[in-house]
Amino acid sequence: MLYWTLVFLVVAIIAGALGFGGIAGASAGIAKILFFIFLAFLIISLVVGLFRRV
Repeated sequence: MLYWTLVFLVVAIIAGALGFGGIAGASAGIAKILFFIFLAFLIISLVVGLFRRV
């Protein structure tokens, strides 16, 4: 999934540079959603890792 986040980020940057508002907005939105999903997974993994050590 991290691969797709980077793909949508690159598409958003290219589309934004070329001025395609709809494509840039959609790609940036998807990249932002995937970013927050990965952030939640990171926090969950850290919490689970701390409880397993104890």
